[in-house]
Amino acid sequence: MGFPGTWMTESESTVYRVVPKCACSTIGQILYYSDHGRFFDGDIHDASEGLHKWARDESKPLITANVKTHSAFAFTAVRNPYSRILSSFFDKICGIQRNGKRYRGNLVPLLIQKYGIEVGGPEGKEEFDQIRSFRRFLLFARDTIRWKRPMEADIHWSSVAGHVSTFIVNGGRYDHIFWTEKFDEGMQRVLDSIETRHRIDLAQIPRFNESAGHGPKRAHPVEDYFDDLSMHLVYEIYKRDFELFRYDFENPANRMPTGEIDLDEVHAKLGD
Repeated sequence: MGFPGTWMTESESTVYRVVPKCACSTIGQILYYSDHGRFFDGDIHDASEGLHKWARDESKPLITANVKTHSAFAFTAVRNPYSRILSSFFDKICGIQRNGKRYRGNLVPLLIQKYGIEVGGPEGKEEFDQIRSFRRFLLFARDTIRWKRPMEADIHWSSVAGHVSTFIVNGGRYDHIFWTEKFDEGMQRVLDSIETRHRIDLAQIPRFNESAGHGPKRAHPVEDYFDDLSMHLVYEIYKRDFELFRYDFENPANRMPTGEIDLDEVHAKLGD
């Protein structure tokens, strides 16, 4: 299986396991800058040079050799399940993508037909009942994750633990896992642990939110989207994420972690 979703700097200073909706655009641009002294012009996910990616055939043997020998500092970032699934809804379901089209073609029409959701009209700009539609999307996300119907789960709402685990199962080991909610602190530890060709001042780094402007703005606080049933569904889907990465299931309003991540526990529980 190898190391899907894994990026590595060309200098091989660090290896990063991408987790969708967990600041991956900003992290990728920082890694690109650390080697080249400039940011990639465009969405870093489109970069076909300047950064090794598992999706590039020429990068696979280099990434494999580095990870298997643990030659570079390996890390990833995680995010609160409540805010992550909500972000996925507004970006991927309600939003018009950067190619000017809806995400995954017939996905949104399917959701409108089978789950009765609204997405703000053809341009995603009309008012609609965001809370009701999100809760219906949550049922769809649960169906895709638990029963793979009406389709396989999408990478943007499949669990963070699932993404993180492939790196471990296939022979990798993380040196650091940090919370996107404490981004500067977590990313600074990465930078302090590696040699970079170009110095990076995190205070001066812009946030590359490639999903910004894709869809309607969230009209309510995070906690308003989750009633008791929604919280039950979220826990059913993301139980390991809450437990391993120390997020507060009881309070959707609390986006911050409640304790430290135990790397040994993560490797033990996700390495099976």
